[in-house]
Amino acid sequence: MASFGSFLSSFFKKESSVLGIDIGSSSVKVIQIKKKRGHAVLETYGELALGPYANMEIGRAVALPPDRLIEAIKDILKEAKTTTLVSGIALPFSSSLIAFITIPPVGDKQVADVVALEARKYIPVPLNEVLLDYSIIPREDSFVTDDSTKTEKQGRDVLVVAIHNEYINTYQSIMVGTKLNPLFYEIELFSSIRSALDQGMSTSMVIDMGARSTKLYIVERGILRASHIINKGSQDITLTLSKALSISISEAENMKRVYGLKGGPEYKELTEIITVNLDYVFYEANSSLLNYQKKYAKNVSKVILTGGGVLLKGFIDLAKISFQTDVSYADPFGKLETPAFLAEEFTQAGPEFAVAIGAAIRALSELE
Repeated sequence: MASFGSFLSSFFKKESSVLGIDIGSSSVKVIQIKKKRGHAVLETYGELALGPYANMEIGRAVALPPDRLIEAIKDILKEAKTTTLVSGIALPFSSSLIAFITIPPVGDKQVADVVALEARKYIPVPLNEVLLDYSIIPREDSFVTDDSTKTEKQGRDVLVVAIHNEYINTYQSIMVGTKLNPLFYEIELFSSIRSALDQGMSTSMVIDMGARSTKLYIVERGILRASHIINKGSQDITLTLSKALSISISEAENMKRVYGLKGGPEYKELTEIITVNLDYVFYEANSSLLNYQKKYAKNVSKVILTGGGVLLKGFIDLAKISFQTDVSYADPFGKLETPAFLAEEFTQAGPEFAVAIGAAIRALSELE
């Protein structure tokens, strides 16, 4: 098994620019950056809705066949006027199986074999049908002591990630069709964490609301400690509005985007419908947060919002009431050098581009 974060690494001649590609359920996003004077500099970016490629409305989650996805990616690369093919590719969280396991105390040379043995208990298919990777999670006392003997006697906590080979093969065929040169594939949550969080000691929860689902990641000292998927996303709000108000899906999507929770008294029903949907998401998120705090006797000090769904007007206000802690939007563009006159635009767009930016940042580091 490879070291964690090395999924299908390839080596290409050194280039100055790289792409971060985020193929979501409702849109594809691309970021191009380069290294200049020791800093990551934004060159171009873009987003393209995938709904129309399936003859559906903008904002709808779709499952496109490879040929249509290839067409969409080519279109956004052309529209954004990208100039490189070297890229980092983020895979959907739903394509993976993630497990946190504890292995018995063994020597370093035996870890890979023991992880594979233990992983069989959590992976419902034969291991030869998946790409398996893992990372040893440092114990808390290892941050303050160099006593590795104690850690080995206690056993080790391990983060295990598995992706079905068939899914990887599909993505590889899509990359061939687009002529992109992927340096790596990684699960979107790692891209998002890289761009949304700063290095620090505090424990944070990332809430990533997409069209089809909402993903939760709890991160401590920069290390993923828990994850969860809520099968409700921004598309569910649109579909509920369309049915309840007897309007088209396009009209419902437009109302959601224009007014959100800020429509005022004349849009009371709109506000109530959106609130009910978000209350469900926040209830599930709070349950995950409380379970983590109870298990580890630690508080989650802040909640970071990413994904296009969190840009709904009034979303952050409702989140602050629900979580009763520090809640803020992710600012992934803050990790890049960007034109100052577009600062407000980048701040607003940041949560939606967290995954693409995280993948691009890693790709840039792999070229060095």
